[in-house]
Amino acid sequence: MALKTYGPMAVDWENRIDFDRLRKERLARAKALLAKSEMGALLCFDMNNVRYITATHIGTWAQDKISRFCLLPQNDEPILWDFGSAARHHQQNCPWLGDRSRPGIPLLRGAMSPEMGRAENVARKIKIELEKRGLLNEPLGIDVVEPPILFALQKEGIKIVDGQQLMSDARVIKTQDEISLLNHSAMMVDAAYDELYRAMKPGMSENQAVGLASKVLYDLGSEYVEAVNAISGERCNPHPHVFSDRVLRPGDPVYYDILHSYMGYRTCYYRCFSIGYAPHAMIDAYKRCRDYLDAAIELVRPGRTTAEIASVWPKAQEFGFPNEEAAFALQMGHGIGLAIWEKPMISRLVSLEHSHEIKPGMVFALETFWPSKDGWSAARIEEEIVVTETGHEVITRFPAEKLMVAGAHYFTVDGQLPTTREHEAAPSRRVVEMVEASAKIEGVAATD
Repeated sequence: MALKTYGPMAVDWENRIDFDRLRKERLARAKALLAKSEMGALLCFDMNNVRYITATHIGTWAQDKISRFCLLPQNDEPILWDFGSAARHHQQNCPWLGDRSRPGIPLLRGAMSPEMGRAENVARKIKIELEKRGLLNEPLGIDVVEPPILFALQKEGIKIVDGQQLMSDARVIKTQDEISLLNHSAMMVDAAYDELYRAMKPGMSENQAVGLASKVLYDLGSEYVEAVNAISGERCNPHPHVFSDRVLRPGDPVYYDILHSYMGYRTCYYRCFSIGYAPHAMIDAYKRCRDYLDAAIELVRPGRTTAEIASVWPKAQEFGFPNEEAAFALQMGHGIGLAIWEKPMISRLVSLEHSHEIKPGMVFALETFWPSKDGWSAARIEEEIVVTETGHEVITRFPAEKLMVAGAHYFTVDGQLPTTREHEAAPSRRVVEMVEASAKIEGVAATD
């Protein structure tokens, strides 16, 4: 175990996460790839890319509003346009930006109507900066953009190309400090699962489980609980990917995916439980699910490929789906960083024909699913893995090698109720004898 788990504070007596190094190394990666590209500059609206390049953040309320943007020109420093007050805050508190933090308001996903001229205003801002640097005739890479802004940039004579792949490639190999932040983020979910495990019992609802996990994460310093995917009982198969108000019952399967952000760095971390006791069908499903996951983890090392990992997973038809697109995300891997889905993506849908080499510094999650033969329950497990120089390290530590039973506190006159049992017990020998004797004595039998 090589990765360290630090406390959340900076201290003078221990070398911990170095945020200044984090800022510099992330920007350097983006600059290096831009220098090798055809692009004269890169324009980013995706908040994760804006944070990667500028090391700024204004809260997750802005995550889906496309409300801030930055320009990274060739051989120059980034320029950020943000909400006016936020821009001034950056000027005062982000010395790595200084006067390159400026107010700028785009369309806010259509809330600003066309006659307000915001698209044209954004396009003029970009044109001015490109002209200053002699880059106006060079292609401009963009990650995501609202159509009116795209059209306004084109009207200014700017050639637009895909810049999203450049940023995806920049983010695929994590720096030392990014890996530390991802490890810290996973540690927080370890704690959330421990609290959930202690609290789960019949009568608890999926909503309550979401609330409990969210509180633990926010108390530990999470800046954003993106989702706590709580799925129980008959909702487990097929996987609905959203929690409800369903109440847990004895013998229920329940699985969770906890997605949150610490200093921007996410988790995607499934765990699966049974409430009170576990039927044999669920135990079998869990073992199959775990075997597929362990086989994938065993292949994680530099020089292996995403195709090799995907190939150990079952075909969609083997677990009830007509094709790989219909079963997508049930057996999969994905990079994890400032977003929960980054490169490399690993799936039978794409990886067998479009394989990528696994390299040191990649961090990705591997997740598997297996439906129970009872037709309604299912198992779901996920681990996050750091690719090291010689192999890998799993950073998700809440126990998952076997199916965990929560709330196992039932006792009979003979002692504790077994945690492996069926919802309906098979009749005892005495019961069988009673049925046979009554049928013989009364002379009754089934008539249809």
